Amino acid sequence: MSKIEENLKALNITLPAPLAPVANYVGFVKSGNQVFVSGQLPIENGEVKFVGKVGSKVSPEDAKKAARLCAINLLAQVTMACDGDLQRVVRCVKLGVFVNADADFTDHPSVANGASDLMVEVLGDAGKHARAAVGSGSLPRGVAVEVDAIFEIK
Repeated sequence: MSKIEENLKALNITLPAPLAPVANYVGFVKSGNQVFVSGQLPIENGEVKFVGKVGSKVSPEDAKKAARLCAINLLAQVTMACDGDLQRVVRCVKLGVFVNADADFTDHPSVANGASDLMVEVLGDAGKHARAAVGSGSLPRGVAVEVDAIFEIK
């Protein structure tokens, strides 16, 4: 069992089947040794979770959980891009975290930590990445958080 598989098991995470795109795009694109993963929503077992604006309907703590769930879905996509072998991931290069927040909410970095922390927990040092955490007026399906990513693979 690889270190990544051990980490997933220790975290009690089973990666889901990658989510199918809902419009005219693909879940990921490989370009050279990079994988660009489309924005992932907090969907679990086919159910959209954490709907609403952060700061009013969704607590910052729940938004952080939403970001973590998005990151799990990112890992599912990159697993598919790597033909089922996460050991091919050299590093998580960058995360883009979009927070559907009330206008006066300013703690986007704490929400984004839900995704960032998971990458490091699963990938170790290879999970350390650059990041953008930004507020958004709305997101698809009304979700609280959406996360996209760039990975380097071998």
